[in-house]
Amino acid sequence: MKLTVLIEDIAGRFGYTEHGLSYFLEINNHTVLFDTGASSLFIKNAERLGIDIHKRVNTVVLSHGHYDHGGGLYFLEGKDLILHPNAFIKRYHKKNNIQIGLSKSKFEIQKKINIIETKVPYFITDYIIFLGEIPRENKFESKNTDFVDEYGVDDYVIDDSALAIIQNNELIIISGCAHSGICNIVQYAQKVTGINNIKTVIGGFHLKNRDEQTLKTISFLRKNKIKEIFPSHCTELPVLSLFYDEFNIKQIKTGDIINI
Repeated sequence: MKLTVLIEDIAGRFGYTEHGLSYFLEINNHTVLFDTGASSLFIKNAERLGIDIHKRVNTVVLSHGHYDHGGGLYFLEGKDLILHPNAFIKRYHKKNNIQIGLSKSKFEIQKKINIIETKVPYFITDYIIFLGEIPRENKFESKNTDFVDEYGVDDYVIDDSALAIIQNNELIIISGCAHSGICNIVQYAQKVTGINNIKTVIGGFHLKNRDEQTLKTISFLRKNKIKEIFPSHCTELPVLSLFYDEFNIKQIKTGDIINI
């Protein structure tokens, strides 16, 4: 599998950056666009890397309904978009009441692309699975939230999902922000696929501090003997430093190409 980083918080040599995430995935004979960043910049970066998104992508996956992951959806046409039904709710940050949801409504988006909503796992192919709604089963993840919906009710981002890709009887797990908890995501991917061996976990882990959640996450990942770990995007520097000490991770930048 080949993963090209179209948008990441850190700029690289081959692309411009914004706060957001977008990956172009090439898996055997299939391509998937995973998230679109906050604007049309993912298309421009793809062009710089020799990728014609309009021609090469038919399937788009949205990890969750935040602007920095789905702001670019409006610049696509004629695609299938797979997401959780709650992705289009209005949502705000508690601290400053800034809107953090998608900038375009479901009505506006579905004029241009075909929307496939699902809470349950959706098999794009036999080996590419959108996990749908992630059960939150462990005791240390997804217990607090900085967000509220339009009614002022705590928003735990239940639409947060991920991709599970089966390759050589191992799993590659791709996360947008892991608001549902990266360990919950891994456990659910194992349950859905029946495969316990994890080759790679990559994407946002939504870990901010060297706290109990981060330490228990590291313990979980070590216990599962995951071969490659790439925390990025919403994973803050204190945590990245700790992950570097524990796993000798590589910092992910816009324009990076990762062969998995």
